[in-house]
Amino acid sequence: LIGWFVGFFFSGLIGRSWAMVFAAGGFKVKLYDIAQQQLTSALENIRKQMKEMEKSGVLKGALSAEQQMALISVCTDLKAAVEGATFIQECTPENLELKKKIFDQLDLIVGDNVILSSSTSCLLPSKLFTGLKHVKQCIVSHPVNPPYFVPLVEIVPHPETDPSTTERTYALMKKIGQSPVKLNREIEGFVLNRLQYAVISEAWRLVGEGVISPTDLDLVMSDGLGMRYAFIGPLETMHLNAEGVSNYCERYAEGMRLVLNTFGPVPEFSGETVQKVNQALSEKIPVVPKVLDARRKWRDECLTGLAKLKTQMKSD
Repeated sequence: LIGWFVGFFFSGLIGRSWAMVFAAGGFKVKLYDIAQQQLTSALENIRKQMKEMEKSGVLKGALSAEQQMALISVCTDLKAAVEGATFIQECTPENLELKKKIFDQLDLIVGDNVILSSSTSCLLPSKLFTGLKHVKQCIVSHPVNPPYFVPLVEIVPHPETDPSTTERTYALMKKIGQSPVKLNREIEGFVLNRLQYAVISEAWRLVGEGVISPTDLDLVMSDGLGMRYAFIGPLETMHLNAEGVSNYCERYAEGMRLVLNTFGPVPEFSGETVQKVNQALSEKIPVVPKVLDARRKWRDECLTGLAKLKTQMKSD
């Protein structure tokens, strides 16, 4: 099981979270950065988080926090960092030029068996990897923030990615306890963000047109659709809400089309609606670092609890 995972990250949450996920899976992890200080504070942060999770009984994997920490090392030399690596996960900011620069450097020093993977949430593989001599080994593995608590990973190939790269990445993600999904081809926004933007877009219109308040809108999702979607997706929902999908379409297709035809154009996400939504959310959660951080911590605790419940229900 022991392999090398190399995380490229610039003080990023995603890089640290990935490191923890791989260490929990029993893999040796090397974190690379150009700044030693970033690496030192990353290690401190990871240790602190692991200790806290161990205390509250939500640490992933079979190993103790100390054993997992022992698997993580750091490195400021790129060549030394990739030596012996089997899988490299890049976690730099969402900047095409920066990411391309890193993959160009990696392309010159890696062998033919290493998988080069990017955490990008919106840059297409064809924009990132075209022209690399190891393009067959390149893939996008897009996690959901924060990957330690939300297991989905979207695996998106470049048109020239070798099928074995996709299969190996999928198997690795399964092995470390994530929930990988394979996209058969690249598409703007991949799948998670396309679904998310469809929901945001209609939510924005409903609030903007004064149909519902921002806080009530969020309640429709958190205490309505979201409860269901935490366990089953929209297609299975259709299946269960009638006598199968075909029956659902017979019953509801006309009504769905009627409603969908009333949807407006893509919103601008500017002007009055921004002020309206911002005001409502800022009253609930003031835009102050301390308050935002506390709310994020609460969100992660909720996700941890939900993850535990889902695991428990699967094993039942």
